Amino acid sequence: MVFENLLLEKRAPLAWITINRPKVLNALNAATLEELSFALEEVAADPEVRVILLTGAGPKAFVAGADISELAGLDAETGRAYARRGQELFRSIETLGKPVIACIHGFALGGGCELAMACTIRLASDAAKLGQPEVKLGVIAGFGGTQRLPRLVGPSAALKLLLTGAIIPAEEALRIGLVDEVLPADGLMVRAEALAMEIAANAPIAIERTLLAVDSGLDRSLEDGLAEEARHFGQCCATQDKAEGTTAFLAKRAAVWTGK
Repeated sequence: MVFENLLLEKRAPLAWITINRPKVLNALNAATLEELSFALEEVAADPEVRVILLTGAGPKAFVAGADISELAGLDAETGRAYARRGQELFRSIETLGKPVIACIHGFALGGGCELAMACTIRLASDAAKLGQPEVKLGVIAGFGGTQRLPRLVGPSAALKLLLTGAIIPAEEALRIGLVDEVLPADGLMVRAEALAMEIAANAPIAIERTLLAVDSGLDRSLEDGLAEEARHFGQCCATQDKAEGTTAFLAKRAAVWTGK
């Protein structure tokens, strides 16, 4: 697919997806969401890509939110369909089987904040600003914000943001657990790439199974979650990577992963 609204770059073992609409602060319109879906499918299918870095073009925004001109035309039926499409797309990030690191600079508002929350890890520059200001437009967060934000920061802190529409700085986002690290702006991508390479150095099947085990266990009882963990552990034990990893460790050499 030829992308008009985003950039996709792959240099194994990493891939970079950049929302590329800087003139409108990388706002998410329907076309951009469709392209993002294709880009995610492509990197998910590429065995040489181990970790994805997701960011926005230009210095002002990660993603400043949804395209308000599109939002203005929605009614009850089309609004529900619009929300479900965004929810399904963002959910696919969590079930991709590969870590996605959100590299947040400038504004991450509304759909942009929801996009970041769907990612595996969130790194922010010290100039980043995050929030869910949908109530100021007469709607609610529709791409998962009412569900992921309470899971990340707790119901009270989430409701404070969701009900006021407040926009908070990166340090406050770090304090409440909305982002995982805050970096100087010029060090954001350097740190993100270093972290991505640290993850990519590990067994790809083990990374995938860890992601699946954590995701599937979040809404289960502890007992059911432990059973799911044991299932994924057992599947890892049948892989060539497990044999290689244990052999390499005992031989005091670096493992060579095949993803099999």
